[in-house]
Amino acid sequence: MPHSADAVLDGLDPEQRTVATTLHGPVCVLAGAGTGKTRAITHRIAYGVRAGVYQPNTVLAVTFTARAAGEMRGRLRQLGAGGVQSRTFHAAALRQLQFFWPKAVGGEPPRLLERKIQLVAEAGARSRIRLERLELRDVLGEIEWAKVTQTTPEDYPAAVVKAGRDAPRDPAETSRIYATYERLKQDRGVIDFEDVLLLTVGILSDRPDIADTVRRQYQHFTVDEYQDVSPLQQRLLQLWLGDRDNVCVVGDASQTIYSFTGATPDHLLNFRTQHPDATLVKLVRDYRSTPQVVHLANGLLAQARGRAAEHRLELVSQRPTGPEPVFSEHSDEPAEAEATARRIRELLTPVAEGGPGVPASEIAVLYRVNAQSEIYEQALADADVPYQLRGAERFFERQEIRQAALALRGAARAGGNDAALADADGLAAEVGAALGSVGWTPQPPAGSGAVRDRWESLHALVRLAGDFQRARPDASLGDFVAELDERAAAQHAPTVEGVTLASLHTAKGLEWDAVFLVGLTDGMLPITHAKTPEQIEEERRLLYVGVTRARAHLSLSWALARSPGGRAGRRPSRFLDGLRPGSAADGPRGRGGPGGVERGSRQRKPRGPVPCRVCGRTLTEATELKLRRCADCPSSMDEALYERLREWRLERAQELGRPAYAVFTDATLMAIAEQPPESERELSRISGVGPHKLRQFGAEVLALCAGEELPERAEESTEEDAGK
Repeated sequence: MPHSADAVLDGLDPEQRTVATTLHGPVCVLAGAGTGKTRAITHRIAYGVRAGVYQPNTVLAVTFTARAAGEMRGRLRQLGAGGVQSRTFHAAALRQLQFFWPKAVGGEPPRLLERKIQLVAEAGARSRIRLERLELRDVLGEIEWAKVTQTTPEDYPAAVVKAGRDAPRDPAETSRIYATYERLKQDRGVIDFEDVLLLTVGILSDRPDIADTVRRQYQHFTVDEYQDVSPLQQRLLQLWLGDRDNVCVVGDASQTIYSFTGATPDHLLNFRTQHPDATLVKLVRDYRSTPQVVHLANGLLAQARGRAAEHRLELVSQRPTGPEPVFSEHSDEPAEAEATARRIRELLTPVAEGGPGVPASEIAVLYRVNAQSEIYEQALADADVPYQLRGAERFFERQEIRQAALALRGAARAGGNDAALADADGLAAEVGAALGSVGWTPQPPAGSGAVRDRWESLHALVRLAGDFQRARPDASLGDFVAELDERAAAQHAPTVEGVTLASLHTAKGLEWDAVFLVGLTDGMLPITHAKTPEQIEEERRLLYVGVTRARAHLSLSWALARSPGGRAGRRPSRFLDGLRPGSAADGPRGRGGPGGVERGSRQRKPRGPVPCRVCGRTLTEATELKLRRCADCPSSMDEALYERLREWRLERAQELGRPAYAVFTDATLMAIAEQPPESERELSRISGVGPHKLRQFGAEVLALCAGEELPERAEESTEEDAGK
């Protein structure tokens, strides 16, 4: 604990020190990712307390999560300011509501509703609207959004249109359920979390004497993550303040990614308009990420549009130089997942063995939607890499997947006696027909939300069935069920410490030494249902949040096709234009360099221009760089060798009980057939051939390339090796 007020300032940079010593508001701190904002504001509070300017019990620090509030209380105690209140908006409002209710209303305060979703279900039933479990979650989300934006049930349909909100169901139906839900709460004398804010606002507005009591108690306010404040929270903050302006707000408009919950950066962006005399401090010294990561983050925001982009912060890394971010293009999703797992294995290699020695807990794989997790769960399990999911259940533990597994198992047992499968042509069609009983439809539901998330998970099974059918054309529905059981068994192994798998939204506020941003294609990031310019820019900010989670190692990858052999019709995310090599910017370029490029699964693109090996022209397109020749130049592929490799791959896959692509993808076989290797060293340089596959399959592939008899295989070759 510091012994004096000035000692609290030790170790702060000039901008943090300005924050800490500006003890009277209004103060607006624009703090970029990794710039030490929590350090700055906790030292500000502690300095004010130790200097005698603040009394600890007159300070209220507001954060957005209980975890962040607990962390702030811990830091303040260490700095000698243990009496300061650090709470979320809801927690602070609930204490005031419970204390003042007897005086303002009389009697005991209403009971807090523990499970809102049950009452929403009853409201739907009374409104004669049938709602499935996930539809309940979506309706509840709409009710919560309406309440934090102070929208009544009657005004909800018009508010949805005005906000350009992509409602998950008919707004008129949601309005009816919302109105019934409010009546049921009133009849039973219960309130929900949003009511806590609404009722506290009502009491402070209607009872000046109570408002004066609160203002005498709390005289200094700090609000963290101010870009995520809702209109209702802003109204409560104004009532706490009254005609005073002794408030310090901290935020970053470039990290606004929760507008669907009612959050808006407008209050942050308008702060100096509302408070012309406010002290403005910008924290741009990034202590989290290397210069390479920071330059990429700056370049990403340099192309942003809209009001938030006008207030972007140009970060300046304070860390030593590190590895360049790696851009990686893959032929298909399994190849992308396999390459990601392989690079993670390389990072895990201990320093004593010549590797970076990054702990598994300091590595994260981040994606846009939770449905993307399955293929990475599988790839990491195959590579014997422990992992843990954050903010979501493992794929095969999700309720919709468990229900789907039961439906598929029942359909497999029924065989040709299941009428629902009578018209299905092929395995994928059979799976789709069977999943119709648990709510899957060929077309996705409108909008976003829990219903869309459920559909994405079920659709992942339909896609997996298509891949399985291509790998094993004669496979039955029973075979597919067995494949799912095998995958589930591999992914359910208990882990103590592992690589984190998480969505980009879940990753907000966290950081790792190494971050893999995967699935970066148009349609996924930005997501398909992001249509307006504002929604597109929020998707860009979501990617920015992902980039700035990385301290040193950063990988950005995408796949041109969904499955092996599929049409390569995808394009990398438009947000990478001008940042990844071979692409033109769709806006001003940032200062950040593009970083290294990795093609296929392993090989890093050379620093200099890559010439076509046929005509000598400099190559720029991704597919050309992969083949190292122009698309129009004649291929040197040995067609007979390619067919021999495919036949061999099918036999090996059947022996191992795995899909063919788990041995080698089509793209890898094509690369081998175009430039047949003569040694293990040459073979290891080909995209998709890692050390494990080289060890298991290398001798056979080289024999096929040389036209020789296949060597005898060792009996200890294992099925697991095929997935590595």
